[in-house]
Amino acid sequence: MAGERFSEQIVRELRLKFPQDHIDYIPHERHDDEDVVVVPHLQIENIARELKPHFPSLMDVCGVDYPEREKRFEVVYHFADPAKKRRLRVKSLVKEGEKVPTVTPVFKSANWFEREAFDMFGIPFSGHPYLRRILCHEDFVGHALRKDYPADRNQSLKTPLEHTFAKDRERMMSQEVDHLSDKVWLNIGPAHPATHGTLRFMAVLEGETIRSLDVEIGYLHRCFEKMAETHTYNGVIPYTDRLNYCSSPLNNNAWCRSIEKLCGINVPDRAKVIRIILDEFSRVIDHFVCIITQLVDVGALTNFWIGMRAREAVYDLFEKLCGARLTVSLARVGGLGFDLPEGWVELAEKVCDIILETHREVDVLATKNRIYVNRMVDITPISAEEAINWGFTGPCLRACGVPRDLRKDHAYGGYDQFDFDIPIGEKGDCYDRYLVRMEEIRQSVRIIRQALKQIPAGPIIVSDTNIVLPSKSNVYGNIEGLMHQFMKVIYDVEPPVGEIYDCSEGANGELGFYVVSDGTGHPYRVKCRPPCFAIFQGFPKLLEGHMIADAIAALGTINIIAGELDR
Repeated sequence: MAGERFSEQIVRELRLKFPQDHIDYIPHERHDDEDVVVVPHLQIENIARELKPHFPSLMDVCGVDYPEREKRFEVVYHFADPAKKRRLRVKSLVKEGEKVPTVTPVFKSANWFEREAFDMFGIPFSGHPYLRRILCHEDFVGHALRKDYPADRNQSLKTPLEHTFAKDRERMMSQEVDHLSDKVWLNIGPAHPATHGTLRFMAVLEGETIRSLDVEIGYLHRCFEKMAETHTYNGVIPYTDRLNYCSSPLNNNAWCRSIEKLCGINVPDRAKVIRIILDEFSRVIDHFVCIITQLVDVGALTNFWIGMRAREAVYDLFEKLCGARLTVSLARVGGLGFDLPEGWVELAEKVCDIILETHREVDVLATKNRIYVNRMVDITPISAEEAINWGFTGPCLRACGVPRDLRKDHAYGGYDQFDFDIPIGEKGDCYDRYLVRMEEIRQSVRIIRQALKQIPAGPIIVSDTNIVLPSKSNVYGNIEGLMHQFMKVIYDVEPPVGEIYDCSEGANGELGFYVVSDGTGHPYRVKCRPPCFAIFQGFPKLLEGHMIADAIAALGTINIIAGELDR
C-alpha cells in the first residue's frame, strides 16, 4: 500500500499467522525505526521465527519494571535488518514469576541478554540452555534493577571463590565432551594478566586442545543503568566515560545523541563536525590499544611502546580541549561543553601525522612478521552467518566480510558528508580482525583531515533555554539568569514521555542506548547495548578445537572492555 510502513506489513503478517492472539501496533510519530509491536509472551519464540527472515539480527533483550501494573515487567526485544536499514521493537508484558519462552533457538545472541534480564529483574526464561546470574554474584539477594531495590544497597560475596571454582569444575568435567576419558579442567582468571584482571574463563582440555569453554563476567559490575535512574540526563555523561574508557568521547556523544533523538533536538553544525573529529580520534586510540596490547599478549612488547605514543598525542588534544585526558565528559545534551581553543586544529593535524607514522611502524613490525602471522591466521575463524547470529557488530563482524558500519548505514551526525571506506576481511579469524582495525585507523585519519578543513563557525550548543544552562554573564547579571541556572542544575533536560533506541558505531561495534522517559529530569530506565557483550558470549564457540594459547591471542582481537561488558 502507498505510504505504508514496513512495520505495518509485518504486523499484518503476524496477525494472519497468529489469529488467536492479540497483537498491538504502536507507530512512532517521528521515527519509523521506533515502531513497537506488543505480542503475547507465550508466542515470543514463534514470533521471533517469523521475524527472522525480515530481521536477521537480534540486537538486544532487556526488561523494564512497572511495579504498579498487574503485568509488572516489559520484556523488550530489538530486532534489526542492517542491510535494509530497518529496525523493530517487540514487547511482551508479563506478571511476576511468569515464564517467557527463550528465543535462543532462533537467535544465539539472546543467551546472555536473557540471563541479564533474569539477573537484574528476576524474569525467568523457560528453555534457556543455562539460566543463571551473569553480573551479580551467586549470593546476591533480590534483583538490582527493580524499582523497589535501593540504589545504595551493596551486597558482599560471602561464599569463598574456591567453592565457586570447585562447583564450576564439577559442572564442566561432568559434561560429556566427545566422550573423552583423559580431560583436564583449567581455570584462567579473573586475577590473571592474560584476562586483564576482570574476566575469567574455564576450559576442558584434551592435552592443550580446548574441547569446551565457559566464560564468566561481572567482576567490574558498576551498576551504570541503576545509577542512571538516580541522575539527570547530563549527569549520566561522566558515567558513560567509564563504559569504554579507551574511547570516552565516543560514549559521551552516543549517549547525548540518544537523548537528542528522544527530545527532537537538532545540534548545531559546528558541534556535529567537532563530535565526529572527537569520535574518530577516539576510534584511533581504541584500535591502537586493542592492537598493541594483543601484541603484548602474544609476546611482541616493542609495539606497545610505539603505539602508546599515538595514544598520548591524542590525549594531549583532549587535555587541551577540556583539561582531562582519559574520562573527558566533553559532550552535552544539545551539543558540546567545550569549544576548540586557539591552535587546536593545527595541533590536530600534527597528531594525525604522528598517528600515521605510528601506524607505519606497527605495520612494519607486525603485519608480515612470520611468528605473528602464524599465531593469527586461521585462528578462531567465524562465518558471517554465525557472527550475525551471535550478535557480532563492528570490526569483528566486518572481519567476516560483512560491510556493516553505522556511519555508512545510518550516516548519523553528518557522516554522510565525508568520504571513507569500510575495510572488510574474509575468514573472520584473528588476523582479519587485526587487519580490519589497522585499516580503520587510516580511514579515521582520512575522516578527521576532511573534517578539520570544514569546521563551520557558529555555536557549539543549542540556544534553547529548556535544554542548556544560561551564560555566566546572565547568571551573575540578573536574578532571572540565576534562577534559570538553579532550575536547570536541579531538573536538567526533561524529555517528553516516551522511549527511544539510538545507536552509534563504537570502536567495538554497535553502542546503543534504550531510554525510557517518564517526563521528569531523570531517566525512568536506561539500557546500554554494549558491543563486546554480544561478542564475548560467542567466545566459547570460537575456541572449540583450538589450543589454549589461541584463547589468549583471540581474546585480544575481540577487544573486550570490562567497563563496557559489565557496565
